[in-house]
Amino acid sequence: MPQGKLMTLDEKLDIGIKAIELKKQGKFEEAMRLSKTRPMPPFMAKLIKDHVGLDTLLSMGWNMAEVEAEYGPEYLSR
Repeated sequence: MPQGKLMTLDEKLDIGIKAIELKKQGKFEEAMRLSKTRPMPPFMAKLIKDHVGLDTLLSMGWNMAEVEAEYGPEYLSR
């Protein structure tokens, strides 16, 4: 089951810019929610999974599309 969608670099940058603007407005929670729609880099997910655990990784609420593309969908269930 895919957890998010893959994005182009432009899409990721647009979200980053919007999140920065929200932070400037003091909307920190909204900025974080928006930021989490960007795919988490696979290396970061692996680091978190290996050192903190799969449950913590999944509970963080990030888009895992790049992780599934890199490691396969079963990576997030084992």
